[in-house]
Amino acid sequence: MKPTTIMYIGAGILILVSLCFMGYGGLNIAGSFDPNTGNSSWLPLGIGLLCVGLLMAGGGVLLIVLAARKIKQETVQNVTVKVDLPGETKIEQMKCRSCGGALTTDNIKLVNGAPVVTCPFCNTVYQLTEEPKW
Repeated sequence: MKPTTIMYIGAGILILVSLCFMGYGGLNIAGSFDPNTGNSSWLPLGIGLLCVGLLMAGGGVLLIVLAARKIKQETVQNVTVKVDLPGETKIEQMKCRSCGGALTTDNIKLVNGAPVVTCPFCNTVYQLTEEPKW
């Protein structure tokens, strides 16, 4: 089971239990004061239960927010870029224009839509020229 699913289930349980606490606390507050005798002995218990219920509801909402953020972070898109090299270029035979060092596919990167070569030996950077493919 995914952690986000567990977080949502925990949040639901917390919110349901908090509603019970708040409901029971509200009943204690409403029924705690007797206008004939002035007795309010259940008032602290009602306020305490109401506060616990509010804290639990806040925890449930916090779990929902954290789970939503985690899902947003998990959605990663993989992008594949295919480089169409000019002409009949064969990577095994490519050599640096400056020093003649052998180049590999790791030395070619796509910059602003154009293939650019960086020589690992002399650090020369140049763009591959487009030659006709016919």
